[in-house]
Amino acid sequence: MITDIVAEQAVSLAASGQLPAYVYDLGALRTHAAHIQKALDFPGAPEIFYAAKANPDAPILQALAPYVAGIEVASGGELKHVRNVLPDARLAFGGPGKTDRELELALDLGVERIHVESPYELTRLAGLARRTGLEVDVLLRVNLAGDRSGVALAMGGPFGMDPELVESCRDILATAPWVRLRGIHAHLASGLSAPAMRRQSVEILEWARPWMDKAGVDQPEFNLGGGMAVDYAAPDQRFDWSAYGQEIAALARPGETLRIEPGRAVSVYAGWYVTEALDVKKAHGQWYAVLRGGTMQIRTPVTKHHNHPFVVLPSKTTTGPSMGGEPVTLVGQLCTPKDVFARQVPVERLAVGDLVALSMAGAYAWNISHHDFLMHPKPTFHYLDPDEQ
Repeated sequence: MITDIVAEQAVSLAASGQLPAYVYDLGALRTHAAHIQKALDFPGAPEIFYAAKANPDAPILQALAPYVAGIEVASGGELKHVRNVLPDARLAFGGPGKTDRELELALDLGVERIHVESPYELTRLAGLARRTGLEVDVLLRVNLAGDRSGVALAMGGPFGMDPELVESCRDILATAPWVRLRGIHAHLASGLSAPAMRRQSVEILEWARPWMDKAGVDQPEFNLGGGMAVDYAAPDQRFDWSAYGQEIAALARPGETLRIEPGRAVSVYAGWYVTEALDVKKAHGQWYAVLRGGTMQIRTPVTKHHNHPFVVLPSKTTTGPSMGGEPVTLVGQLCTPKDVFARQVPVERLAVGDLVALSMAGAYAWNISHHDFLMHPKPTFHYLDPDEQ
């Protein structure tokens, strides 16, 4: 359901010729983040590091900062950006393929934890830290080969190390005491419900705890990753943070720290991609509405292979064609049949000049899109903040 503040902004932007536009409701974002924080605010519950890759916009980071323990970054660019926006934030640096320059940057900018993806990366990091005279705290990323059937995305292949490869890190750590092993990181899959997240967390902890005991680490840390489910087909059905917090806290043991890295499930509901219908026509018996912009600006529908949720804001006056009471396919301006927001979705009415607001555009939307394809104008960006009005 679109809020009044977003709908009013959409109409205003259309009147001033500023569509397509991303509109972010920072008030709604804070409310959702506060709900998550409260659900995890008791002993044993995991601390939250927001995954900046989901949406690294400065106003988003600033709005979330009071509600999370830190920020997870996955590149040198994200690292510099987040450190600039939130100078005092606790940072964790993950992701495969870290360059020497990125590792040096992590040392220079005071990253709290580096998630090591391979023995070779650990060796390079140890050498860089030794040359700079700095100590560095690391988690070793493990990739367990469990059953990931039915998940939205399995994080296999190049991510982390299988248990045998993790074992080879022991000798490297033994010869580099300035590299301090703090714990284990594991992000195995995405699109999981609270019960599925608990089962995955049990799997991770059953492997990681004995490994850390053998390593002799006091007060170990276990990063259980992200991957909380987001259902684009049912926007009102959100991840059960309260149940999850209680279930994970029940797994915690004295002296250890549990941590999670949600991204999409935190910011996705606060964003809208607002555009307008340029044409409405029937082709081979099916209705199509051509919208300004396209999936080069919000790639999520293509990457997730779904009908993106949307609402129509009718124009008070229109001189163009219209349709209604039948299914319609929403497409963009790109010269490809793949430029589809939603296929064959029933609408009461859709006419040229009507506004179409795509919800759930607060994560993995603009920042993963192929912006320059066909060189259409970029969308405008607007951050609605009731606290500043």
